[in-house]
Amino acid sequence: MQAKTFTLFILALFTCSALHAQQKLVTSEDSLNNNLTKSGTSIGGYGNAFYQRNKNLGTSKLDLERFVLFTGHKFNEKISFFGELEVEDAKVTGGESGGEIAIEQAYLKFNLNANQYIVAGLFLPRIGILNENHLPNTFNGNERNYVETFILPSTWRELGVGFYGRLNRLPVNYSVGVVNGLSSQGFSHGTGIRDGRFEGRNASANNIAVTASLQFYQGNFKAQVSGYYGGTISSSKRRADSLGTSSGLGLPSGAFGTPVAIGEGDIQYASGGFSFKALASLVSIPDADKINAAYENNTAKTSYGAYAEVAYDILYKNNQPARPQFIVFLRDERFDLNYRVPPAPYGISDGTLSQNHIVTGVSYLPMPNVVIKADVRLIKTGSQNPALTGANPNPAALPYQTSNNLINLGIGFSF
Repeated sequence: MQAKTFTLFILALFTCSALHAQQKLVTSEDSLNNNLTKSGTSIGGYGNAFYQRNKNLGTSKLDLERFVLFTGHKFNEKISFFGELEVEDAKVTGGESGGEIAIEQAYLKFNLNANQYIVAGLFLPRIGILNENHLPNTFNGNERNYVETFILPSTWRELGVGFYGRLNRLPVNYSVGVVNGLSSQGFSHGTGIRDGRFEGRNASANNIAVTASLQFYQGNFKAQVSGYYGGTISSSKRRADSLGTSSGLGLPSGAFGTPVAIGEGDIQYASGGFSFKALASLVSIPDADKINAAYENNTAKTSYGAYAEVAYDILYKNNQPARPQFIVFLRDERFDLNYRVPPAPYGISDGTLSQNHIVTGVSYLPMPNVVIKADVRLIKTGSQNPALTGANPNPAALPYQTSNNLINLGIGFSF
């Protein structure tokens, strides 16, 4: 991993002594989650739309990226239901690519006491910053950061059971969960483990995963470490063995067979009109060579990502919770989906997947639940590997360029 990435974190820790976060939102889901609503049904949601100009392609697009409808129900003081229905790219048409209709959450929450609760169903594990906090008016930039899109595939939801709590005498939150595992057959070159998620659809129970997190919070500072470890082979042992017959490698099956391990750490600090956040994550797939021998998807043994962001609200004033905000920000994202690959013939390095993104822009919030955004994403990548372009590339294809920029303008809301 590049030493410069770690330098960002060290410098940030010593230079962000007066940094501030966006105002705390209140949505229907927040109220239900904090047990503030009366018994009955709650309705809420969020969404975003944006314009994007791609310099290299010379193209522009407009997209209603997401609309999510939240429905919750409080049965009594101990039991509540949380559900979200998501539509991506405005519509889904049979026979055409693009668009998605999906259940983002569908779980029961059981309050054990004031400090502990259990969730069961389709839920978002606590890993990273964005996975649990992804409303468009809670993060800067029209696009979610790429580190928590591809390295940590947010929003990441799976079926299972989770236990959450906080300590009585220390400022520490914790969580542990058991969910279904991933499918290594779905891993893909360019998006990593993202397409290996089941997301509640016919998820395999042959392989499982465990997740856990620890959060420390003190005043305006919060730090978290979280992790994931799970199997990726949903087939029976006989089928898994047969997939590796030609290579002689085989695919280890069982609950944690052919595992994926993920580690993550992040910090957030806020004070006055400034805010700072940083995150680093590492994905390890020790049996990537066996996965590639079976599925030929060029899975990497190791991927990593990190980012740091600083922001300032130029309209900040003390003790005005509903005031407008005008936030300027700068974020540095670095990641490599092919940091380490298996040796030939089971892996091919791809320099284009080693990327650095600088994102800068503004977020104007006339109120905490509505945002207007403008940003520029400057992209630098490594070079193409000729072994991946083929002997006869399409003559109409544009030459690959290692730099590009995207201009984004958009809106977002939650309620």
